[in-house]
Amino acid sequence: MTTPVDQTIARVVRDEWPQLMATLYRDLGDLDAAQDAAQEAAEIALTRWLDDGIPDRPGAWITTVARRRALDKIRRERVGRQKSELLARLERIEDEKQPRIPHVDDQLQLFFGCCHPALSVEAQMALTLRSVGGLTTTEIARGFLVTEATMAQRLVRAKRKIANATIPFRIPDGGELLDRLTVVHHVLYLVFNEGAYASTGDDLLRLDLSAEAIRLTRVLASVMPDDPETLALLALFLFIESRREARVDDSGAVVLMAQQDRSQWRRPLIDEATELIDRAVRLDRPGPYQIEAAINSLHAEAPNADATDWAQIVLLYESLAVHRPTPVVALNHAVAVAMHRGPRAGLDLMDNPSIAEPLDLYHYLHSARGELSRQLGDHRAAAESYDRALELVNNDTERRFLRERLRQLV
Repeated sequence: MTTPVDQTIARVVRDEWPQLMATLYRDLGDLDAAQDAAQEAAEIALTRWLDDGIPDRPGAWITTVARRRALDKIRRERVGRQKSELLARLERIEDEKQPRIPHVDDQLQLFFGCCHPALSVEAQMALTLRSVGGLTTTEIARGFLVTEATMAQRLVRAKRKIANATIPFRIPDGGELLDRLTVVHHVLYLVFNEGAYASTGDDLLRLDLSAEAIRLTRVLASVMPDDPETLALLALFLFIESRREARVDDSGAVVLMAQQDRSQWRRPLIDEATELIDRAVRLDRPGPYQIEAAINSLHAEAPNADATDWAQIVLLYESLAVHRPTPVVALNHAVAVAMHRGPRAGLDLMDNPSIAEPLDLYHYLHSARGELSRQLGDHRAAAESYDRALELVNNDTERRFLRERLRQLV
């Protein structure tokens, strides 16, 4: 049974963890020490609050206790000048009469540090979820379908690299800021996609990851309210999240967008996303996430699949290709062309070597080819494409969908 203490700690992790961790990292200058101290303080709260009651400011209580635990540990374990300097700083903080007010820059430094380009993408994702999101190693491992030991090793290697390479947790200057912010966006995008379009496992959706990506992007948007791409990224996530309940039926089978019950789309999320993308566009600094969000807004505006403005979506994908000239964007453009001009036009584009060759191991290409061939009545070509997609797919829900499509061809 969940107690009020459990609920309060869960709320602190959900709403205050990035701020809490940023404050501790600022004070301690050590990511490992900040994580350990915060985790230990949260565990102390689980028992202490049952006896003493929940404090008025639970997040501040955890921060204070974490800092004191870290101070005690430093007194016991560290030696030399570094110990003396850190002890002096922490003791000054302890003597302050007024609580320290976290600054938004502290949270930004945490985001930029966890998403440093010197780290692998996998390490950036894991470290962001652990340090900024407050997820445990077990939770992150479950989200990415790896063992806890594997994820623990990944986190240890990332933090060791930060320490050995003296990677700074700071807000970059000038042009580097935009480059590094692009990395932060990319990490959040990957986490969300892994939740919304699970690449492996039995379920199509892994709600823990998509929800966490939305939460962290909200944090980023709150500290960077005038960055249009951050606003657009959050809008994009909300548009996709709004369709969640309609993407699978009661049996857990995939439902394509054209067949989805749009009354299940969550209108409050669509309205919030629309307001965000409107704000982003008014800032007059175009970018790829704004285009992706605009594409999704056109789907959200259409009362039914037939009313979708595919001509406009085709144009938007052409604009997106300028920012991201990738085979996947070209494939999505080909699908939009098929919806606008017919399946043959889409297939002709997919046959282009610039799409067909680099995406030969991408099951969505072959699934799309199967769908368009089926619409043209070419069941043999459709079966070949579905078979190829089945060879490549790793998600069990999508595998069942492809098998059902093959069965319908008979």
